[in-house]
Amino acid sequence: MTQRTDQQKLSRRGFLEFSTAVAAAAVLPSVAAAEAPAGAAADDYYAKLGVPTVINAAGTYTYLTAAVMPPSVQRAVAAAAHHPVRLKELHKAAGEYIAKRLKCEGALVTSGASAALTLATAASIASKGNIKPEEIPQAALERGYEVIVQKSHRYEYDHAMILCGVKVREVVTVDDYRKAFSDRTVMTNYFNDAAPENNPPTQIDRETWLRIAHEHNVPCHLDAAADMPPIENLWKYTGMGFDFVCFSGGKGIRGPQNAGLLLGKKKLIDLAAENDSPNSEAVGRGMKVAKEQIAGMVAAVDWILSQDDATMQREFLDRTHVIQAALKNVPTLKSEIFMPKIANHVPHLFLRYDPKVVGITPLQVADKLRAQNPPIELNPATGNSGRFHTADENTIVLATWMLQPGEAEVVAAALRKLLTQPNVS
Repeated sequence: MTQRTDQQKLSRRGFLEFSTAVAAAAVLPSVAAAEAPAGAAADDYYAKLGVPTVINAAGTYTYLTAAVMPPSVQRAVAAAAHHPVRLKELHKAAGEYIAKRLKCEGALVTSGASAALTLATAASIASKGNIKPEEIPQAALERGYEVIVQKSHRYEYDHAMILCGVKVREVVTVDDYRKAFSDRTVMTNYFNDAAPENNPPTQIDRETWLRIAHEHNVPCHLDAAADMPPIENLWKYTGMGFDFVCFSGGKGIRGPQNAGLLLGKKKLIDLAAENDSPNSEAVGRGMKVAKEQIAGMVAAVDWILSQDDATMQREFLDRTHVIQAALKNVPTLKSEIFMPKIANHVPHLFLRYDPKVVGITPLQVADKLRAQNPPIELNPATGNSGRFHTADENTIVLATWMLQPGEAEVVAAALRKLLTQPNVS
């Protein structure tokens, strides 16, 4: 079946109402256009609120509002705002459409990857004990339900699981893992960014982790929040057999920041939806996804599937080379382009130099760039040892994939000035 034919079938089967509404909104005069004088520009609410926009040379970090949505996604978000719909119908239709496009059984648009992890945990609890949404987290607490996690995979997002009333059980070795399963185990969680090829302390690879979970008939969740690109990851991990896989919507997929995807086995995704908003008694009630964000994620999936990994990486590298070239004569400076194997798989530029010779430290560079107009944000690993690959206190780290056209040149000029004239204001 061709991609075109497949999309036509999807439109006829379950997605017709949503796509028709968005298309109608796109061609009808908008309420805003009808109310605004001809030629009036949109209000700049950042300026009105006194919040400066920044040049993002850091990456898709939540504190920097992650990615900028492509024009097609922005249009989908705006069009969806024009009409009310039945939210459950929209969720269902969008999930079916996304699942078909991403080659998995089921999909749910969530309010981010963290929310997806919570909903996966709730679905696993429901599947384990035939527990209703209103009984979570109390039933999980009373029954002592557990989620198994490698010690090296413990992270701040453990809270997303604990919200459902489970306890996190740590393991280190494969033998520990096999012995940890009991009648209280509801799920296992694998943090993909800490996989062995990215982070050597991990002892259990994802294939072994998944196989052992399935030997015990326990669902396995893979946290792949930042693992796009490459594009194929959007179906690679569900294709491996993971019961759940979560992605951030606002990072490499370039959808709304307050959205994400939970992909996986249809039966479990259906249970996740039952524990999600707008169901009033569900643990996910506060994890609301608006119609605009759902439409935006559908559009973002369409957008990313129209892209090409090689073309995107070439664009990121071209921007990186602009900055490298501008700094090649800075005394003692050596540059390196590093590409993480997993998560944020894009070029990162490492700039190492002797601060005593240059006259300014990487942390001071970061502070000065942050204070200028427009502010420039570097990767938080700048000037910090142990946070990212081989970066240390003498290293500036930046990523160019979130830069807008022309911003690489701005970053290059600002860095060159600070590293060659550190005492010039």
